[in-house]
Amino acid sequence: MIAVFLQQLKVKISQIYIKMKISQAVGNVCTIFTSHTQQQKTEDSSDGKIIYLKDIACAIRSQVALSAFTSYKVGGAAEWYVAPDNLEALQGSLEYAKEQKLPITILGAGSNLLVSDHGLPGLVISTRHLRHSHFDPQTGQLTVGAGESIPSLAWEAAKLGWQGLEWAVGIPGTVGGAVVMNAGAHNSCIADMLVSARVLSPDGTLETLTHPQIGYGYRTSSLQTSESPTDKGYQRIVTQATFQLQPGTDPAQVLAATKQHKKHRLTTQPYNFPSCGSVFRNPTPYAAGWLIEQTGLKGYQIGKAQVALLHANFIVNRGGAKASDIFSLIRYIQQQVKERWSICLQPEVKMIGEFQTAG
Repeated sequence: MIAVFLQQLKVKISQIYIKMKISQAVGNVCTIFTSHTQQQKTEDSSDGKIIYLKDIACAIRSQVALSAFTSYKVGGAAEWYVAPDNLEALQGSLEYAKEQKLPITILGAGSNLLVSDHGLPGLVISTRHLRHSHFDPQTGQLTVGAGESIPSLAWEAAKLGWQGLEWAVGIPGTVGGAVVMNAGAHNSCIADMLVSARVLSPDGTLETLTHPQIGYGYRTSSLQTSESPTDKGYQRIVTQATFQLQPGTDPAQVLAATKQHKKHRLTTQPYNFPSCGSVFRNPTPYAAGWLIEQTGLKGYQIGKAQVALLHANFIVNRGGAKASDIFSLIRYIQQQVKERWSICLQPEVKMIGEFQTAG
C-alpha cells in the first residue's frame, strides 16, 4: 500500500511540476505537455484560456496581444495564438484550426503587417520559432527555417565569405515572410536566389515548390493566395527555404559590402521609430517616396502616425499610435497622390483585420 501511495504521489508531483513550467512560459507559447488520454486539454489562466493538444509540445493561447509581435507595435488581440517550434507542432496546430473551422493568419516577424485595433479572429500561427540553418559548401546552397532572421543570415553568410545576401541585411523580417512577399532592396530580391521552398498545404501535407512554381512578381507570389477553392481561407505555410549563394570569397570583402548596405539603410530610412518598412510599392517609373514627398506630405501626421521626415514612403509610430491612425494616413496619402499625379499607390504593407473606411 505504501509503495502504491508513493508512486501516486510521484505522479502527482510530476504533473504539478509540468503545470508550473507551463504557467511560467511567457515569450514562447510552445511548452511541454503530454496527454495520452485526451484529444486536448483546456485550462484557464489570468491571461485567458490555454489549450494543450494531445502529444504535441505546444500550447494555444487565447486573447494574445499582437502589438508585441508586429514591428509597428500596434494591433489588437488574436482570438487564439500559437508559436510552434517544430514541424509536428505546426501540423497539429493547423489540424486543430481546421477541425474547429477557425480562420488562420500566418505571422512571421510581423514586419510587413498592419493589424487592426480590433484584433484577429481565429488562430494566428507564428512561425518565428521555426529556426534552423545549414550552409552546404559543396553546392553553395543555404537551407533555413521559416523563422530565421534575414539580417542575421546576411551577417552569417558574410562572415563565411558567401556572397548573395549582402543586400538583405536591412530587411526587417524572417525567411517565411520574405519568401511569400518576394522581399527585396537595392535592385535585388528573394526570387533572384530562391531554389525551392518547402510548404505545408492546408490538408497537412508537405510539398517542395521550385522557383517557377511559386510564381514570383514584384513584391508578390502565388503563396499569398489560397491554394484551392476547397481550402478557401487556408494558405500554404512556408516552413523552410533553400537559397543559392556564392561561397569562396574573402569574408572581409563580403563583410565590407554588407556593412555598406546596412549603412545606406540607416542613413536613408527611419529606424528611430517603429514602422513596417516601405508602405507602398513603387509605381514604374516613379518611386513612391518621391511622389509622396512632392505632394508635400513629409511630416504629415494623423494621431501619432506620421509620414517619416527621412523617407516619405515610411509611416512611423511616434509613440502611442493606433492601427486606425496608420490606416487613415495610408488612405489619405493615396487620396492626395491620386489627386496630384493621377496615380493610385498600391500598399506593400499587408493590412489584416477590420478597418473602417471614411465615407
